[in-house]
Amino acid sequence: MVDTYICSFCGESVEPGTGKMFVKKDGTILFFCGSKCQNNFKLKRVPRRVTWTKAGRKALGKE
Repeated sequence: MVDTYICSFCGESVEPGTGKMFVKKDGTILFFCGSKCQNNFKLKRVPRRVTWTKAGRKALGKE
């Protein structure tokens, strides 16, 4: 059984063998599907305010 993870920023699934795992100093594990999500996280952007994320679409009432 192969584990699939959810991107911590956009909410999409991360395929096995792709993406990045980021471990914070407090031990929290974050998964990113690509550099776009990782860079937006580093810029401290809120996923609810970014229109292309699942949380952003839900906040706008699109889903």
